[in-house]
Amino acid sequence: MRNLSVSGQPAPSLQRKLAGRSLRSALLSGLAWACAVIASVPLFSVLYMLIMRGGSRLNWEVLSELPPAGFELGGGFGNALVGTFVMVGIAALIAIPVGILAGIFLSVLGPGSKLATVARFAAKTLTGLPSILAGVFAYALVVLTTGSYSAPAGGVALAVLMLPIVVLTAEEALKMVPKAMKDAAYGMGCTRTQVIWKIVLPTGMPAVLTGVMLAVARAAGETAPLLFTALFSNYWLFQDGSLELMGPTASLAVLIYNFSGMPFDNQIELAWAASLVLVMIVLVINIVSRIIGRPRF
Repeated sequence: MRNLSVSGQPAPSLQRKLAGRSLRSALLSGLAWACAVIASVPLFSVLYMLIMRGGSRLNWEVLSELPPAGFELGGGFGNALVGTFVMVGIAALIAIPVGILAGIFLSVLGPGSKLATVARFAAKTLTGLPSILAGVFAYALVVLTTGSYSAPAGGVALAVLMLPIVVLTAEEALKMVPKAMKDAAYGMGCTRTQVIWKIVLPTGMPAVLTGVMLAVARAAGETAPLLFTALFSNYWLFQDGSLELMGPTASLAVLIYNFSGMPFDNQIELAWAASLVLVMIVLVINIVSRIIGRPRF
């Protein structure tokens, strides 16, 4: 029986319950909004400070010229921008294929196997690995082997940091593919390989790309691993028409670290401008990942 009064309206007891629930909902919603605003204050304050301090120096000259010497004026960080893209690109070439293949194995091929359990545990452990240890690993593996700091060494260090993010997000994304779709493909006579390539990967790819973009954003802002692997350089990677990867390579993060501690106003201003560029790169990558991973229904 519905708890209605003679007039057909809800009884007073039900009205009081609805009013209490509405009040609690409004209070909790207000608390959530207040927490969101408080959490966003540091973000917007950092963005405001970077725009005010680094925006005035940002121009094409800064993005296209080499870093200046101590007492020089002008200059820029074009080589550091190129070096960042090159090393993140090398890391992506290593981490993305391996991470997606591992995600396929963990979610489709052998989700309950002992190897999958060990790999899953290792990936989760690597997510908490201090970035400086990834640099030490790449230093021992690449720098000591080749005898030189280099862009590939920096790429290997960044790949170690990207890999667990790609693996875990790929696994979760591919797990979300409806079982009915896979069963229907098997019922039509498709092999396991065809189901993976035609059904599982295309369906889960938006979420996989979201994880990839987040991994790239993390790698772009790392400093400590590059101090052990790529070091820094005041020159372009392209010299005399060839790409010189096997040598010290500049990056935005290391340039910010170096220039922020110098006693020269020009270098400090360049560090602020480079910080703004790096934050904008990471922000754009995160926005793109949100758009890619947005549900299509």
